[in-house]
Amino acid sequence: MLTRAITGLFFVLALLTSFYFGSLSTFFLFLVITTLGVEEFYNITSKSKEVAPLKFFGILISIITFVVISLIVAGKSEQKYFALPLLVLFLPFVIELYRKSKTPFVNIAYTIFGVFYITLPFAMLYHIGFYNNHQFSNDFTYTLIWGFFFILWSNDTGAYLSGKYFGKHKLFERISPKKTWEGSFGGALLSIVVAYVCSMFFEEITSKDWIIIAIITVVFGSLGDLVESMLKRSLTIKDSGNILPGHGGILDRFDGLFLSIPFVYAYLVLISK
Repeated sequence: MLTRAITGLFFVLALLTSFYFGSLSTFFLFLVITTLGVEEFYNITSKSKEVAPLKFFGILISIITFVVISLIVAGKSEQKYFALPLLVLFLPFVIELYRKSKTPFVNIAYTIFGVFYITLPFAMLYHIGFYNNHQFSNDFTYTLIWGFFFILWSNDTGAYLSGKYFGKHKLFERISPKKTWEGSFGGALLSIVVAYVCSMFFEEITSKDWIIIAIITVVFGSLGDLVESMLKRSLTIKDSGNILPGHGGILDRFDGLFLSIPFVYAYLVLISK
């Protein structure tokens, strides 16, 4: 528990500090996280004898995709260059022709899935940093990203504490035997409270929007956790990695983000002016 607490403290401080210092530090942090996350995904999926993703090219595609999208949303590059990640996403089809694998399309699927599952959510989250007064702009602000993580972490904390002391009814025993409905409700309640507090300090969106984002994050963040558990169960592993002592790997730490951010992002797009 001490190792987990110390790691968690430094992890949280590193994230919040990077966001606070602006778009450049956030960009490099997300680039590192996505690169490590995609590599971790390919490492764990490669343990299956039937899967051999294109690790080098998958990581390269991930980097190109994140960099190009980030430059475009920050107003540093023209939108036409979005064609580059679209092109490289189809390279695995060509490369797999020359590998003589027995399961070529399984390899292609896992290679591309790593980019979609990890890289695109972080690219969306980076774009959320440019959301001000119900519209996207070229001006970066850390507050929405801070608020999202506060909500996400409060959901995890509330669910853990509520589940530990009050949990009786299993939520999804087949995938995650320890999760309970009581834990989910506790996480949801704490997240909504935190979202309301965020609305008092971060006024880029209304209190109603903050609460809706909290509900979206709770629902899809919890489902994202279950999806990652399903992935690990299908590969018969406990943790996705050990880069974060006491917390596992990148996928373990950001599992709720991967599924919740696309829905949060979509909501912000839909309420834009």
